[in-house]
This record gives sequence, C-alpha cells and structure tokens, in this order.
Amino acid sequence: MPADDRPAPDNAELARVFREIGELLEIRGDLVFKVQAYQRAADAIERASFDVAAAYAAGDRRPIPGVGTAIGDKVAELATTGTMVFHDRLRADVPPSLVDLLAVPGVGPKTVRTVWQGLGVETLDDLRRAAEAGRLRGLRGISAATEQRILDGIRERESRSRRLLVDRAQALADDLAARLADVPGVRRVIPAGSLRRRRETVGDLDLLVETDDPDAVIARFVGLAGVDRVLGAGHAKASVTLVDGPQVDLMAMPPGHAGTYLVHFTGSATHNVALRAIARERGWSLSEKGFQRLGPDGEPAAGADAELRTFPDEAGVYAFLGIGAIEPELREDRGEVAAARDGRLPSLVALEDLRGDLHAHSDWSDGVHTIRSMADAARRRGHGYLVLTDHSQSLAIAHGLDPSRVERQRAVIAALNDGYAAEEAAGTAPDGARAGFRLLHGCELEVRADGRLDYDDDLLARFDLVVASVHVARRQSRAELTRRTLAAIRSPHVDVIAHPAGRIIGERPDLDLDWDAVFAAAAATGTALEINGSPPRLDLSAERARAAIEAGCLVAIDSDAHRTSELDFLRWGIDQAKRGWVEARHVVNARPLADLLAWAAGKPARAREARTGREEVRT
Repeated sequence: MPADDRPAPDNAELARVFREIGELLEIRGDLVFKVQAYQRAADAIERASFDVAAAYAAGDRRPIPGVGTAIGDKVAELATTGTMVFHDRLRADVPPSLVDLLAVPGVGPKTVRTVWQGLGVETLDDLRRAAEAGRLRGLRGISAATEQRILDGIRERESRSRRLLVDRAQALADDLAARLADVPGVRRVIPAGSLRRRRETVGDLDLLVETDDPDAVIARFVGLAGVDRVLGAGHAKASVTLVDGPQVDLMAMPPGHAGTYLVHFTGSATHNVALRAIARERGWSLSEKGFQRLGPDGEPAAGADAELRTFPDEAGVYAFLGIGAIEPELREDRGEVAAARDGRLPSLVALEDLRGDLHAHSDWSDGVHTIRSMADAARRRGHGYLVLTDHSQSLAIAHGLDPSRVERQRAVIAALNDGYAAEEAAGTAPDGARAGFRLLHGCELEVRADGRLDYDDDLLARFDLVVASVHVARRQSRAELTRRTLAAIRSPHVDVIAHPAGRIIGERPDLDLDWDAVFAAAAATGTALEINGSPPRLDLSAERARAAIEAGCLVAIDSDAHRTSELDFLRWGIDQAKRGWVEARHVVNARPLADLLAWAAGKPARAREARTGREEVRT
C-alpha cells in the first residue's frame, strides 16, 4: 500500500502517468528516444496480463517488454509510495494542462511548445481565445490556414468529448431497458436514434417503449437511480439527463402501432424528410403516430374525412410508401431512399455470414490470453477459423516476434490443430464448434517508417495469411504515409491492411492518406481493407468502407481481439459494414476456409499482374 494509504494504482492509471511523462517530455523538446521509451512503457504496462503495481510493490519485478531498469525503478516508486519525484518535477516544469492540447486534431508537440512559450497558452480555452483573436498566425510556423485548422480541431474535439462510443451507449441503453422491462404493461423497450443506426459515437439516447400504461413507464423512468435532472415529463414522453451521462429521451408507443414510431425516431432528420415527401406524393401526411389522409388543401383531413393508418412494424410502413424496407443502419439520407424506390438496396452482410476472424492476438505479443485460450474461444463461438496475428519484430512496444519466435509459434499452432482434428475424429468437439475448425498462422506485419516490411519475403511466404499495419511515424507527410501503405498493399504476401486509417475515435486522428490511390491499389491487387470491430477504432469508417466497395475493393471484418471476450467485437464491425453498404460477397472472411486460403495463395499472382499493368501504363 502506498505510504499515504491510497490504493495502489491499477495498470490503466500507471500507464496514464507514464504516457503523460512522455507527452510532457515531448512538449519540453527532449530527445525523441527518451519520449518513445516512456510511451512504449505506458503501452506495455497497460496491456500487462498481471497487476503491475501490486507485483512491484511486493518486490516482484517480473519483466515487462519495453520497461527497462530505470523506468522499472519509477514503476516501483509509484507503486510503493503513490507518487514519483520525476513526474512531480516534470509537472512543475511543464504545465500538465498542455497535454490536453495534444488531443486537438492537427496540434502536435511542436505547436504546443510554440504557443506556450510564445503566448503563454496553457489551456484549451487559452488556445481557443488566441486563435479566435488571430494571435496564433503571428508565431513562427503558424499560418492563417493553420490557425483556422486549430479552431476547427478544437470544435471537433469538444463535440466528440460529449459523445459515447457505440458500445458504451449500447450498454447504457441495455441497462435502462432492463430497469424498465418489469413495469406493468411494458411489451418491449427499443433503443432508437443514432444508436439504432449504429453511428460510431452517440450523443443522446432515445428509448421507445411499447406499453399500454405510459404513465407507469414515465413514473419509473424519471425516478430511476442515476437520473440527475428531469428536463420534462408528460403523458407519453419524458427527458432526463443522467449523472455523468447523456440526455435520454423516452417515448411511449401504443401496442400494435410501433411501425411509424420506429421509423420516425430511428432515421436521420433528412431521411425522414425524404419519407414524408413520398407520403405527400401519395396523398398522406407522415408522423410518428401514423399516416393521415390529406385533404384537398394539402392539410390532414378532419372530421368524417379523417383517416389514420398505423402499422405494427416498420416493414408495413415502407410497403405503404411503395418502397423497399430500409435497414436501420442505412437511414442517413445517403441514397438509400432512391435505392429503395428503384429496388437497388444492398443485401447487407450479417454476423452469421462470417466464417472466421482474420485478426487476433495472444500473450505472445500484446494480447492477454494464451494461444489455446484464444483458439478455443473462437471455436466455441462457431468460427470455422481464427488467424493468430501477433505483432512483428520491430514493434517492440507490443513484444513483437522475431523470426525464431515465429517458428516456435508455428509449432504450437500445428500441435493445436492436430489436437482439434483428433477431437473431431473422436466426437469430443465442444458444442457449437464448426466442423474442420483451424487455427491459422498469421502476423500483424509492421510497415516501418522507411516503407520496408518487418519480415523478409521468405518468412512472409510461410504464413497462412498476413495483415499489415502502420503504427509508427504517423506524422509523416501524406506522400510518405501513402507510399508506405501502398508498399504493403503491393506486396505479394500481404493479404489484409489492418485498421487502414490508424485512428482511435476522439483520441487519434486518421492517417493522412491519398485514399483514392489506396483504394485503386487494393482493388487492383485484391488486397482486403479491414473494418476493425474494436469500438475505439471502427476503422475503416462506414463512409470509407462504402467508397472502397464502390472502387472494387474487398474488405475483412475483424475483431482485433487481445483477449477472449473481445472476439465479440465482430458485432461492431458488422454494424459499421452495414452502414457502409457492404454485402457478404465483398467480405473475404465470409468465405469458407478452403476459399479463403485459395484467395490468400493467389496474392503473388495478383500483385505481379497489377505491377505489370502499372509498368505498361508508364511505358
């Protein structure tokens, strides 16, 4: 226990401290290698499979990749005393509030140092005021255009900070629904709005409750534990804000009338405008309560001519409009209404279409669980295959595998597959296991800062499947970042580009890539672009996924799991794929094992053909 009797910090808190040290050193202008050492240590501590502070406080200084003796001493100091002299001195030297400025898209350590030293800017409010007053553009290296980008970045960050990641929003909606489910008269509780459309982030929550006793639902809702303030409450609707949470709006629906309520409260505003226009063309007014017949004056008819049409489900609503039923994920007014009218709606990919997962990690690199645990969990979920993709050698921060460890891992995987085959032959495979499950040997191949791939071609050729990604040197120019990504795409051995934009939603901006060039090269070589299901990533975004499909690309929908529970992240990847108009035919891991392996084996020929085509164009 630390000396002041505070609880020992957990891994996340330890990592936060070491990450802040790295950021403060970077703002101060310290040597790059020193900054990177603390950043590597932070990541390694956060992913450690044991309680680092408890172990170090007990004198158990077991090795952590990326944590050397000097940093290990600081871990032990923080674990045993609850404080660190070096950290305290650094915070006295560099205002820690400056770290917040790094979260503004387009603002790096050099810019932070410039505005701090040049104008005394220490907080986000200071930065905003200086930018709005036009004072930044007078500093060295900051133009009027840069100043405007900083202002735009501040607005973007503030908007994001008020929003929940989709998984957090879903968990909150599920909890509220469970607490309303036993109210007498409640038939069902359905989240609507941007959550039902599966937007990456969610601002406010909308709940629709089908009930024949709306007053009882409203009374329970406004009295729930965790409600901070009641904004309004009536007979059929209410709004509250939650303690440390978003605003939640609840609407009661009469039983059997849910169709138009679900359509109205799910679609974006512009999607609903388009539906109302179709309704008026057909002589009706559309609202959440149903379709009302229009009179000769274009207003809803009254008296004996009044007529209201309602439907128990959404399919009936769209059929009444004379168009195909539009899935919730598509209701953004991005061409879906015209497609529904013309019979061109996509047959969206579903979770059941996936045969396996192409991106997962074990404790051999930066995962938490063993290879066997990850494989067993995938097998129990009914996967036909799982590709183990531990990191490659140069990503020391993630304990990447050198070639000798790759070969040892290959032997472990082969032995596991032999065991699975024996269980199937003996009829002892677990319930839910798909016949012929196979653990495939892959890697997450680092694309180095100079564009070279982390393993040579001979080693890469021995993997079943290779995913490649860019983690380092993210601040390179668009030309350099694009060149590195294209080098991976054009490799005869890279099958998938993992999380292509490299973003962390609300924390790390997208890589500045020439996306047209990326899509063209991926289409030409048949290299799949990943839709990563990890909720902080969801990368490709839905918009880029749709553009990729329209450019002729294939995609992979993967979990990027680092522990067994994260294999469920496929569900979030599927949701984003739906938003991107992706069909099963576009998804490489919707293919059976034999077809997947044949596709991967064909990459050298596709890369060669694409290279020949480029050379012919140049000549």
